[in-house]
Amino acid sequence: MKVLISDSMSAKAVEILKSKPGIDCDVITGLKPEELKVKIKDYHALVIRSATKATAEIIEAAENLKVIGRAGTGVDNVDMVAATKKGIVVMNTPGGNTVTTAEHAVAMMMALSRKIPQATASMKRGEWEKKKFEGTEVTGKTLGILGVGNIGSVVASRAQGLRMNVIAYDPFISAEAADKMGISLVSMDELFAKSDFISIHVPMTAETKNIVNVEAFKKMKKGVKIINCARGGIVNEKDLAEAIKAKIVSGAAFDVFEKEPPPADNPLLQLEEVILTPHLGASTFEAQESVAIAIAEQITDYLTAGTIRNAVNVPSIPSDLLSALGPYISLGEKLGSFQGQILKGGVEEITVEYSGDVVNYDVAPITIACIKGILDQVLDQYVNFVNAPFVAKERGIKVVEIKTSRSTDFASAITIKVKTRECESVVEGALFGKKEPRIVKIDKFFLDAVPEGNLLLLHNEDKPGVIGNVGTLLAAGNHNIARLHLGRQSVGGQAVSVWSLDTPLSKGLMDKLLKLPNMISVKVVEL
Repeated sequence: MKVLISDSMSAKAVEILKSKPGIDCDVITGLKPEELKVKIKDYHALVIRSATKATAEIIEAAENLKVIGRAGTGVDNVDMVAATKKGIVVMNTPGGNTVTTAEHAVAMMMALSRKIPQATASMKRGEWEKKKFEGTEVTGKTLGILGVGNIGSVVASRAQGLRMNVIAYDPFISAEAADKMGISLVSMDELFAKSDFISIHVPMTAETKNIVNVEAFKKMKKGVKIINCARGGIVNEKDLAEAIKAKIVSGAAFDVFEKEPPPADNPLLQLEEVILTPHLGASTFEAQESVAIAIAEQITDYLTAGTIRNAVNVPSIPSDLLSALGPYISLGEKLGSFQGQILKGGVEEITVEYSGDVVNYDVAPITIACIKGILDQVLDQYVNFVNAPFVAKERGIKVVEIKTSRSTDFASAITIKVKTRECESVVEGALFGKKEPRIVKIDKFFLDAVPEGNLLLLHNEDKPGVIGNVGTLLAAGNHNIARLHLGRQSVGGQAVSVWSLDTPLSKGLMDKLLKLPNMISVKVVEL
């Protein structure tokens, strides 16, 4: 078995791979895409960090590739669809960067409160300006954390050690779990109003994109300081710059940006109140060595023994069952992901019900796929097929698995019922032709929707003209409609529709759709 390490990595990883009998390891960094496309044909495993882009074109050229290992959490530089279609396992190292990213957020907060980078720059210019760089104590101040998952919870514990008052907004954590961490759960508006510092630790989704914007800044305590070491795009950078100029925000510390590296016209680069680092959250010696060792061990275990750990696109199940269960696992994950993007409120209970032929299998891997699909959309940490049940338990989410003999219109069906603090939601799916996934029910509405791509989910009153009005708006926005699926309870009652679009829907168009006559709700889903 031949392994290619194409990004700079700790020497410990190379030592582990080269020490295993039956494995040859080459380290060739700095390859251009066309060079990697030629090289990859000879290798069974590819080990990367963030520099290498495992595109669909490169994966297609990989004639012998069995596994891609990412030394780190994010796998956005891997074309997951292309890898999965080709049967290539994609692994990452979740948790390896948790502490170091949390520490970076705390370091940024401290540097921001005492204006350390600005004072350093002044000193190096030969100046001595004590009054100009008067700082702020963090002791006794209120830290508001958006998202208390793996990283956010570590930030909370460190802040408590600094004698800060910690509050948090996270609709996907139970009050009991928050109590154990010693933090107070509040609404987002309350967090904005009370916080002296705000640290962001939510995932980047359609729901969280630009969530900290001009409207949010209007609700914030004057003089608040903003720290973002999560993902670029969660904070609207132009709105932040204006809030700083208006003296609403007294300072900001950013490690991540909407475009990386940020272009020269990024307004944050021009403001002295803002301190910046080039995405260093995971850049410590300890973290890089830890994830390098972890991915090397995972790759060797897979190549020598077939053991799958921390895979993000396949669960750990026997290969002889994978062909039979694979389509159900894919369906379960899609149903979960769909539901995770339309839910309101923190998840309290997930019930997965199976009916038909699928009950003859061990459905545990499918249930895990359903949980993973949901939690992937609502947490700030990577959830995979290994840790999904643990993460749900840690969050105080009850998981129920049911096999039923009730008859359905399909040979097999999977129904996910999710109870949150605000509502109960039901999504049911089935396989057409044994392999093609479909959403066949959303709450009380029956339909036939293909769960893939850019989807627009609409709830409306069943009145004439709704479909035409939506189509007209989409056409005006240059959105081509690939498929349209309709469902309703009764004539003149409520209706639901799922629109499959060729391109993502803009936020502005969402607002226009919601203002249309007889429209109840608009949701954007990406699968």
